[in-house]
Amino acid sequence: MKSYTNPPKSEWATILARPTQSYEALEPIVKEVFDAIQDQGDEALKAYTQKFDGANLDNLLVSEEEIKEGVSLVSTDLQEAIKVAKANIEAFHQAQKTERVAVTTMPGVDCWQEKRAIQKVGLYIPGGTAPLFSTILMLALPAKIAGCQEIVLCSPPNKEGKLNPAILFAAQLCGVTKIVKVGGIQAIGAMTFGTESVPQVYKIFGPGNQYVTTAKQMATKFGVSIDMPAGPSELLVVADDTANADFVASDLLSQAEHGVDSQVVLVTTSEAFASKVTVALEKQLAVLPRKEIAAKAIENSKLIIVDNDETALAIINQYAPEHYIVCVENEDFYVENTYNAGSVFIGNYTPESAGDYASGTNHTLPTNGYAKQYSGVNLDSFTKSMTFQRLSKEGIKKLGKSIELMAEAEGLQAHKNAVTLRLKALEE
Repeated sequence: MKSYTNPPKSEWATILARPTQSYEALEPIVKEVFDAIQDQGDEALKAYTQKFDGANLDNLLVSEEEIKEGVSLVSTDLQEAIKVAKANIEAFHQAQKTERVAVTTMPGVDCWQEKRAIQKVGLYIPGGTAPLFSTILMLALPAKIAGCQEIVLCSPPNKEGKLNPAILFAAQLCGVTKIVKVGGIQAIGAMTFGTESVPQVYKIFGPGNQYVTTAKQMATKFGVSIDMPAGPSELLVVADDTANADFVASDLLSQAEHGVDSQVVLVTTSEAFASKVTVALEKQLAVLPRKEIAAKAIENSKLIIVDNDETALAIINQYAPEHYIVCVENEDFYVENTYNAGSVFIGNYTPESAGDYASGTNHTLPTNGYAKQYSGVNLDSFTKSMTFQRLSKEGIKKLGKSIELMAEAEGLQAHKNAVTLRLKALEE
């Protein structure tokens, strides 16, 4: 990790920069794939799957037989673990349901708001160096609770043209309606435009690498909504001498092993604690199966030592981390005054892994500083708020004159006439 001690505020932006390429740099590649999918449909998907994943596919859709075979390969212990996580995630997202909001704004004028599910949603599930079956729970379960009618899942196959068995198990457990063996840019393009095999959807969810993130952003140009620009994973830990250095090191490495473009940041008010974490990092990294990936991510990561909590907090709010762990004595100060973070993990015994898998909160979160303006995925992500109004005869009589005056002042005579005609009809 690159170490900084009391860096001046003028250098914070540079120090906290993410190791990602810009949208402009990746846009030409994404556009080429999108154009091919628009022109060639399934044939383009098969060609790109062969090119990028090394798999030759006759059929892009996962069959019932493949699902049954995959489920049979998942151990009973793992199935039970996934079911525990499912129960917690369902409980937390079920609790997010809200009732209809209804108000009589004046006599005869009733207004109300209701949530309606997005009918068709697409879920992108990474399956490269780590098949993220846990993300299926985070996306398919709230989609099901919200009432989405069509839930399409795309994930890249291995060279044999198969998906990870745990992905298939989680998908059928959570109510996915269609599973497609396609990943990367081409998966996002398929759900954006629709092909012979892949339905077009109204909103696309799910994390991915920089190419997937850029593809999702481009999808918005074609009338498809996205959850957020969620790119490579990141974690910021704020800790002092009351924290456990081994625990902190394990949390940093848990994010670093996601991918070489992941980033972790440690902010601390203790130089001695920083040294302990550095030693623990080296020790734990040496025995990780994915140590090469984690080591490269650590090279992109930062260790920042500051004099006080106020400076630490200012850095945290500027960085706006996706995952944010608070292990300090002055816990309330940080928790109450952090405004920019995707998901917060509090105390020595709350690893980020808990939220990634099974505590119940959602792990699909804003990265790259977008936590300043985006929320993580939640039940409302799968719904739209629709407003309704009904005016009675009494209502249009009471409100009509105000509408007429405002419409006339804006020079919109037809708007005024729509009210005037009704008022005259009531006078007859």
